Amino acid sequence: MTQVPREAGVLDAVVSMVDSLLDDFDVVELLTQLTEHCASLLDIASAGLLLADPSGELHLMAATSGRTRELELFQLQTDEGPCLDCYASGRPVSVSDLQSAAQRWPRFVRAATDAGFASVHAVPMRAARTVLGALGLFGTQVGELTAADLLVGQTLAHIACVAIMQEQAPAPEVVLPRLHRALTCRVEVEQAKGFLRERLRVSVEDAFHLLRRYARTHDEHLTVVSRRLVNQPDSRPAILEAMSRIATRRS
Repeated sequence: MTQVPREAGVLDAVVSMVDSLLDDFDVVELLTQLTEHCASLLDIASAGLLLADPSGELHLMAATSGRTRELELFQLQTDEGPCLDCYASGRPVSVSDLQSAAQRWPRFVRAATDAGFASVHAVPMRAARTVLGALGLFGTQVGELTAADLLVGQTLAHIACVAIMQEQAPAPEVVLPRLHRALTCRVEVEQAKGFLRERLRVSVEDAFHLLRRYARTHDEHLTVVSRRLVNQPDSRPAILEAMSRIATRRS
């Protein structure tokens, strides 16, 4: 099978995300795609994205794996790590060898090493002078992230920022409500994942895959499906039945 050049993969990711902005898009799905594109295109193993609420508190919006999700949450719980520093400074953070940062982030380095990571990088999500969050890039091998890889990550992060702004000027009175709306969408998705985990006896990751698959199959927004599942009991039987069939086909 012919391997697609990386440049073509990058362009395809950019076109795909920009196309989403020209149509009716779902912010949680778009940010999830952002992390997936980074994990597949860059010299890293996984990616995660943290977004700030109006008070400046960071929240997990997307992650490509369970261990990345846990590590991003660990940063928030312990208040230390590359994504927090990146968000605070508004500048990229790059650590080619995690062990060199043991004094800087002692708890994070231990947790990241235990999770199998050896290097970590973070790029800021910024709209004008406002830093919206940070994109974390995690590698299982020691090594620098090239300038080209950092540029690709930053470019995709910029597209995500445009999505959140939805073409409006990034003034504070516009930025903050949109951040709040994006975070509310994520809460609804998390609630739906928890509901599916209990009802279908699946893992949290599998619950998220089922939500995304169902939404794509039925041409609905991920957050709309999540909201119906959590808040509309009359809709649940049909959705659960369809998701059970999807889960059966996956197994």
